[in-house]
Amino acid sequence: MNISGAFYALFAFAVFATHDAVIKYLGVSYSPFQMIFFSTLFSFPLVTFMLIRDKTSGHLRPVHPWWTALRTFCTTINVMCAFYAFTVLPLAQVYAILFATPLLITVLSIPVLGERVGPHRWGAVVVGLIGVFVVLRPGSTDLTLGHAAALTCACLGGLASIIVRKVGREERTVVLMLYPMVANFIIMGTLMVFTYKPLPINDLGGIGALSVLGFTGGVFLIIAYKASEAAIVAPMQYSQIIWATLFGSLFFGESIDLGTVIGAGIIIMSGLYIVFRESQGGTSQNTPVLRTRSRASSASSFRISPFLRRSNSK
Repeated sequence: MNISGAFYALFAFAVFATHDAVIKYLGVSYSPFQMIFFSTLFSFPLVTFMLIRDKTSGHLRPVHPWWTALRTFCTTINVMCAFYAFTVLPLAQVYAILFATPLLITVLSIPVLGERVGPHRWGAVVVGLIGVFVVLRPGSTDLTLGHAAALTCACLGGLASIIVRKVGREERTVVLMLYPMVANFIIMGTLMVFTYKPLPINDLGGIGALSVLGFTGGVFLIIAYKASEAAIVAPMQYSQIIWATLFGSLFFGESIDLGTVIGAGIIIMSGLYIVFRESQGGTSQNTPVLRTRSRASSASSFRISPFLRRSNSK
């Protein structure tokens, strides 16, 4: 068994965590709309470079327009919620909530993919959702708009991933990637008008760094999945909470409370168990969690699954 992919994935998720720390730093001064607009703008050349390699003939009309429209909507709101949550909540707490995404993917795979979910994975989902309640502790802590944004991000990110699993083999890579980017560019550019602040050169460089970090993380994630099996690579995403704790403590004066630690631990163990069950086969025909190989909460990253699928077909 080749485990080198785990090390590439650890590096990729360290890059992604750095990306999110930059969001938090810039979010003190700028709205999510402005950050997403410029990071999308700077990402266009990088993603275009990736798309140039796609020699698949065709047009830009989606094969499944309604699914594509729903995914574009989900991705746009997902990114906006992620940027806002990272700005107003402790980094580790945001990750703890976002780690519930595999649980939601498992549930959504039933109506969308016709997936059969056995009692083991249902049990993991229930336990994981208990972990979410431990993190949020409704009634004992104030639930803010930031918590709602993080939960919305997890839900819409899960739905967007399931849609890609459903139509991804029939839609061109350029359609899957270009429509959400154009939507972010137009919608965030429109909303930015009401909150725009001039960007000094240092902050402009910071937003440029978001694009480079998102792109770099995606490239190394591709390398990781090419080097090792998904069951080895996927669990590495949970390393982000270590970086979040470190960055939060060093740069933002954040401390992680016991409830977040316990809740995050429960959610992570549930997610790992679902990955384990899918990797063992059984009733899972679509392996929706293992097949979710991209980080959907970044405007400056890109979906890596189409590139992996194309390379496997050669």
